[in-house]
Amino acid sequence: MNFIEPPVTNRSFPSEFQPLEGSQRDCDDCGKGEKVGFQFDYAFQPIVNLQTSCVIAHEALVRGPAGESAASVLAKVNEDNRYRFDQACRVKAIKAAAALGIHESLSINFLPNAIYKPELCIRTTLQAAQKFGFPLERIIFEVTEGERVEDGPWFAQILREYKQCGFKTAIDDFGAGYAGLKLLADFQPDIIKIDMDLVRRIEDSRAKQAIVKNLVSLCADLQIEVIAEGIETVAERDCLYDAGIHLMQGYLFAKPAFKSIAKVSTAGWLKHRPA
Repeated sequence: MNFIEPPVTNRSFPSEFQPLEGSQRDCDDCGKGEKVGFQFDYAFQPIVNLQTSCVIAHEALVRGPAGESAASVLAKVNEDNRYRFDQACRVKAIKAAAALGIHESLSINFLPNAIYKPELCIRTTLQAAQKFGFPLERIIFEVTEGERVEDGPWFAQILREYKQCGFKTAIDDFGAGYAGLKLLADFQPDIIKIDMDLVRRIEDSRAKQAIVKNLVSLCADLQIEVIAEGIETVAERDCLYDAGIHLMQGYLFAKPAFKSIAKVSTAGWLKHRPA
């Protein structure tokens, strides 16, 4: 059987494209965001473990410089600046997390179609982690399942490169995109985050409960952690906990905090821990 080697660079980039090399100057430029053409910042939302009643990670969520919505920022991303923007996101998120004194894991969203060559993009991240003193093993790279990746083998190669460097990988909004189970067959990330459409009012839907229960069992077999996101009610939390999901994220616990660490609401924790 003949295997086709995945490309070493992203073929959607023009031949004259000049990538960043992860130098100190590249790191500084990305941290300032000046080369992107617009300013942005971050809000942080905690991810909690209900079994231990503690925060295990914070997701970095892009915002405008004055806290404007993510949509207002992403609307400015185009073919000309997507690479710089993706690199700047990594550096700014790591810099902000270190400055805030975040000691838990940091989940950073990335754009797979903005990656030119995995090892070069990783180099910039490594430089930022070293400069700001943020441990590599606490960095999670998260991508939305619905992100239309133009080259499947290329996407799998990116995720494998990240895992080999010690980063964790996560698939966000699992169940909302077009890939679904095929994605898990091609690559097993460390984490999947269940799409909030499956979460919403799950206590009233036997179909949703069955889907989530079997997904949890499948992920256990594949040694993949499951996070339920978008939790807004106690009923949703309890139903998902009973289905075997102990890692959760959503407004019930805390809303994203702009340029700060969110405080988890006591209403979100279980009243009685299981024995």
